[in-house]
Amino acid sequence: MWNLARVAWNLRQSRRLSFAIPLSISATQIDPSFFKRGLPLTTCKGFSTLETQESGGLIPSELLTKKSVLRPDRDIGQYADLVTRVTNFHGEDKGFMVLAGDVFDVPIRKDIIHRVVRWQLAKRQQGTHSTKTISEVSGTGRKPYRQKGTGRARHGTLRGPQFRHGAIMHGPKPRSHAIKLQKKVRRLGLKIALSARTAEGKLIVFEDLALPSHKTKNIVNYVAQMENTKKVLLVDGGPIDDKLKLATRNLHYVNVLPSIGLNVYSILLHDMLVMTQDAVNRIVERMHTPINR
Repeated sequence: MWNLARVAWNLRQSRRLSFAIPLSISATQIDPSFFKRGLPLTTCKGFSTLETQESGGLIPSELLTKKSVLRPDRDIGQYADLVTRVTNFHGEDKGFMVLAGDVFDVPIRKDIIHRVVRWQLAKRQQGTHSTKTISEVSGTGRKPYRQKGTGRARHGTLRGPQFRHGAIMHGPKPRSHAIKLQKKVRRLGLKIALSARTAEGKLIVFEDLALPSHKTKNIVNYVAQMENTKKVLLVDGGPIDDKLKLATRNLHYVNVLPSIGLNVYSILLHDMLVMTQDAVNRIVERMHTPINR
């Protein structure tokens, strides 16, 4: 896991506040005027957080949960809801969105990430390797020469592994390399990967992934505006738009996935994760769905 150490170091260095908002309140219900009334607004790696004032009463009580207000020096992974800005390819402000704390702010565990990635890589192996045994090799079945009297070693067939074009002993045969991993561990691994990118400030929420045309230069220009970004993963909620497919298929550093295909290994391979609002909602819904046993 080449970048897990970097992720862990960034998490120890990062600090952010929590803004507790119920999951039932959508981003459209958040009045932007709350962020312009003198509230101490703090930005931490792209995530806006608010600190409540007991005397001011500027945040309506219906927007606050019963959780205690966490101070800025709290540790990462406290399952606190987060508020992030919503934008698009042009950098326009499209409001705010609440990220569920039990999906985007869980404790980081490298051992879980290692298990999930190992399960993914093992499961995707084709396992089509095959060699021929002595019964499958083409050749005659007669004895090459008599048993005694020649001074040579005894042989009963020319298809043995010691002969040229002979069989392969104990060679690989088609099989499945997949290993078993509990569904709850796979789900936890995806939550940890999302939480790591969120804590690093490497998660950006877009309103949508609409493009004016299918030209590749549009994506190239948009990615060039992102700081310290080498590989970008775009995640949309539903089927991928045809324009987006055409614009990104010739770029090795930009990949596109639907929300149903989002996985831990793909998140770790890219240093920037861009998700649409629809994709975030579908991922949260999937994480909250009971596991079928």
